[in-house]
Amino acid sequence: MTLLDPATWTGRLFGGRWTEAAATAPVIEPATGARLGTAGLATKDDVAAAARRGSAVQREWARTSFEERAAVLRRAGLAFEQHAAELHEWIMRESGAIRGKAGFETHVAAQECYEAAALASRPPGEVLPTAKRRLSLARRVPAGVVGVIAPFNAPLILAIRSVAPALALGNAVILKPDPRTAVCGGIALARVFEEAGLPEGLLHVLPGGPDVGRALVEAPGVRVISFTGSTAAGRQVGEAAARHLKRAHLELGGNSALIVLADADLERAVSAGAWASYFHQGQICMTAGRHLVHAAVAEEYVERLAAKAGELTVGDPFTQDVALGPLIDAGQRDKVHTLVGASGGKIAAGGSYDGLFYRPTVLADLTPDSPACAQEVFGPVAPVLTFADEDEAVALAAGSEYGLSLSILTRDVMSGLDLAERIPTGIVHINDQTVDDEAVAPFGGVAASGTGARFGGAANVEAFTETRWITVQGPIETYPF
Repeated sequence: MTLLDPATWTGRLFGGRWTEAAATAPVIEPATGARLGTAGLATKDDVAAAARRGSAVQREWARTSFEERAAVLRRAGLAFEQHAAELHEWIMRESGAIRGKAGFETHVAAQECYEAAALASRPPGEVLPTAKRRLSLARRVPAGVVGVIAPFNAPLILAIRSVAPALALGNAVILKPDPRTAVCGGIALARVFEEAGLPEGLLHVLPGGPDVGRALVEAPGVRVISFTGSTAAGRQVGEAAARHLKRAHLELGGNSALIVLADADLERAVSAGAWASYFHQGQICMTAGRHLVHAAVAEEYVERLAAKAGELTVGDPFTQDVALGPLIDAGQRDKVHTLVGASGGKIAAGGSYDGLFYRPTVLADLTPDSPACAQEVFGPVAPVLTFADEDEAVALAAGSEYGLSLSILTRDVMSGLDLAERIPTGIVHINDQTVDDEAVAPFGGVAASGTGARFGGAANVEAFTETRWITVQGPIETYPF
């Protein structure tokens, strides 16, 4: 039996059982424009009903033994592995990912489930000192219902990294995937947890647009919001959550710097730089949006990077062995092309497209305020800026409003670490490129890139639980009146 048989999910929503949706949308393959199926779309009423149902069943789930919760997460991880080949096809066709990227998504999804299984039995608090004759405890308890809003660009990873730990820690979850990737970013998770034996009503998958996202943030029964998406949308989510006195964990955009020092191995630096800007067509928050290259090696770096870009194949990743697939839709393509055209300088490679297939692009002779340098492009574009010394490199890297990932390429790793200390960022990679993710590592950015490391490893406990103070003593305390 296939995991994603369309007969199961066509035109339906999931809340532990499959129900008919009031509205539907086609599932479109970006590479060809072909219709792959029909997904159900949620309404605000669906969100309200899911919040009520989730609140009702979550309390029993929180009382379930950690062994049972962990077993569900382990079975979910195994399901991702067993159905990987089928999931790869959907990720390639629905999101435009190449096969290697699809494999990375299913691998991380399984690991997120296995790591989440371990969270279920983590020490749930600590014994506190107290001035009185009593036992004083700080206990971590489930938040209740967690709302997860996930984007299209890494649909499986960016959904499961919140869904799995939230469930493991005793919460119910309402997941709103981007409707452009409703299957691999939402329906796939519903089917995996259905197969894993998750009790009914703990996971609701409600694809929809901004109106559904707003309803999720405002729903009284939803206590925590986990949002991954653009900085502009994240600000709106954060503001709305604050009005309702809810915690919002925001993982937002980026314009990450890849710094190439004069002593770097240029052959490897060019490979790392190309991967950082062109992986998944640059549609990743950690993409290297600015290549900051020492003036002594900048000309050679641009020449080599342009040659590398010219060699990369672009096409349908489902039918061809290519390096880059399509951008997600025409709106994203037009945004990329507008930024390239408005940036001036020299187009050393690329700068053109065929349909949704955008050629890997290298831009040189730019200034820091060139649009492709100053803004998040979210496309396969590598803008190159030069610097004369480390102080200028720091000024350029820190000159962005974003602070997600930073790469420093150098033979002197200690100097690289010293340099990183001077640049605000949530992630640093010395002698690696900017794009990476592991289930065991804290993940998040600062400034316009989000509210810090709120995902991954032990950070998940803080993200999806509340702290409760408890005291216990023998006789009832006596008071003056």
